[in-house]
Amino acid sequence: MLLRGPQIGITPKPGGKGVTGMPVYMWTETGPETYGPNTASAAAGGISVTATAKVSKIVWSMGDGKTVTCTTAGTPYKAEYGKKPSPDCGHRYDKPSSTTGSGTYKVTATSTWSIDWQVTGGAQAGQLTEVRTSSVDINVAEVQVLN
Repeated sequence: MLLRGPQIGITPKPGGKGVTGMPVYMWTETGPETYGPNTASAAAGGISVTATAKVSKIVWSMGDGKTVTCTTAGTPYKAEYGKKPSPDCGHRYDKPSSTTGSGTYKVTATSTWSIDWQVTGGAQAGQLTEVRTSSVDINVAEVQVLN
């Protein structure tokens, strides 16, 4: 069973530029290796074990000292959402990324996988936890309006 870190989707996109105070949407693709469920079985010596893994939460470290914990895969941003905040997994930056030493915010998403396993035909079962991490760098600028 292969478990990966989140396949990060975020606005602003890496290589693009966001604006302070505007909503940031975070999400991950929901494939079996990046969000689950992911099921695998193995057998040996007449014993069979089946395990099913799924992400229980994703903790987003936003690069500005704040974290956001999401219990869903998040909602991909669409242009028609405009300035509405994400309904389930979002953030807003107060300062531009130019205030960091690197000039970007390093966004790190850490998924917690809950893995339930069971021995087929037996009374043994249990749960394991694994974590996987992915990162992207984003740029956030400050816009000033002059009269």
